[in-house]
Amino acid sequence: TVHLVESGGGSVQAGGSLTLSCAASGYTYSNSYMGWFRQAPGKEREGVAAIDSDGSTSYAPSVKGRFTIAKDNAKNTLYLQMNNLKPEDTAMYYCAAGRSVGIWSRKNDYQYWGQGAQVTVSS
Repeated sequence: TVHLVESGGGSVQAGGSLTLSCAASGYTYSNSYMGWFRQAPGKEREGVAAIDSDGSTSYAPSVKGRFTIAKDNAKNTLYLQMNNLKPEDTAMYYCAAGRSVGIWSRKNDYQYWGQGAQVTVSS
């Protein structure tokens, strides 16, 4: 059984920083595509960032330059460093894993999901 568990969410003021982590059990990151998604109330779940098995990264335009995705294969842990946070970044953040991902931001391409971590940014 695969479990992805996010941690590190919280509340910060605009301009602040948070780091999300996603630890996996029953799953190996080294040969997988990993992604972070977010969903705000009343909105669709959207791709934030992704990293492939070779370490190549992709970002949504709204977070590029502020967020950094990384993974530690030895620890089987995925990270999302979020800097210069804005109120519009407020959402539930989910990590996701997939063996074969065609489009990094397409949520249906990912087979496994965490339970989510809330990020709230106040102005």
